This record gives sequence, C-alpha cells and structure tokens, in this order.
Amino acid sequence: MIAITVRNLGFKYEKADHWILNDLSMDINKGEITAITGGNGCGKTTLLRCIRGLTPNIYKGKLVGDINILGKDLKEMDSLQLVKTIGIVFQNPETQLFSSTVEDELIFGAENLCIEKDEIEKRLKEILTLTGIEDLRLQNPGKLSGGEQQLVAIASVLMMDPEILLLDEVMSWVDKNNRIKIKSILTDLKNKGKTIVMVDHIDENIEFADRIIKI
Repeated sequence: MIAITVRNLGFKYEKADHWILNDLSMDINKGEITAITGGNGCGKTTLLRCIRGLTPNIYKGKLVGDINILGKDLKEMDSLQLVKTIGIVFQNPETQLFSSTVEDELIFGAENLCIEKDEIEKRLKEILTLTGIEDLRLQNPGKLSGGEQQLVAIASVLMMDPEILLLDEVMSWVDKNNRIKIKSILTDLKNKGKTIVMVDHIDENIEFADRIIKI
C-alpha cells in the first residue's frame, strides 16, 4: 500500500526568485523507512514541510501539485487529522522543546488531543523505554545535550502515535552512540507498521533504510 503520493509538486517561497521544488513526483510505501537525500538547497526539508501541510500556511509561498496521505487528499485534511496522522521532528530539537521537564514535554501534545489519562500514562512508559530516556524523565530539556534533546523531541512526537513520521536530519546533532540508538528506534517503529520518511545527506545515516530517493 502507498502511504504518501506526491504528484507534480512545486513550491516557491514567498519573495524567492526560483522554485525550490519543481514537478516532483514520488510514492512512499506504507510500513517502510524511506530516506530522501540530495545536496544542500535541493528542497529536502521543503518536501517534508509540504507533506506535513506546513506550506503555504506557515512557510509562505506558492504551492502547486497534489499530495495524498493514506488515501486522503492533503488539502481536505484538517489540522487535527494532520496531527494524529503525521508527526514531524525538525533538525534543531530546541525549536520543539519548551516545557520545564521531559515528562511535561512528552504529555503536552497528548493532553491537547484530549487522550485519556490512563492511555497517556501507558504511552509515556512505553515511549520512555523505547527511546531509552527513562532517567531523563524529570530533567529540564533545555539543560540536556543535543543528542538527548533530539531523543526527547522524537519521543514527544511518538506520544501522539502518528501513522507517519517525518524526520529532518535528526542525526545531525547526535554522537555515534545516539545515532545507533535512533536507527534502532526507527527500525522498531517500522516493525510495528509505522511509515518513516527521513531526510539526510550523509550516507552512513540512511544506509539502513528500505528505500533511498535522491532529489
């Protein structure tokens, strides 16, 4: 089954002179890890923003073409559907972390989705274990290392149990041990049926992917 269909996609940022994406088409298979690679400025991050519906609403510009998410036209999905269906983790984890403790960071999104308290606690325990950050539960995210912050950012998105996970160069801030840990986490999520799309330009970071697409 196809999880994401992109057809004739184009995007030009507001006031930009050129299209950063132009007539791009691809399919992303459900339940696989797909890596998207390419040189700086080729539009990798912009593609993730388009798939998540952040363009042109947040990142202003002109968008053309079509994106289909699990059989639904992206244009017809509201913000709540998008949050429940697609999670995104950005390259700089500091842009996603704002709570005073890791625990508060993780439960914030789930509480906003009005998930039952018992279910939140169940997810919290599972995801702390999955990401290996149990010992960071009561620490301030702002005082953690870059690698630890990235694990917290990933965990906070997983708390909302999205079917599709988008990752924008999430290994750029982490050391070798945490890169290994992130790869293990992503493989485990794939084995549970999640669809993962990761952007990176370093071959070593994406060699474990099921498919690699270069743009």
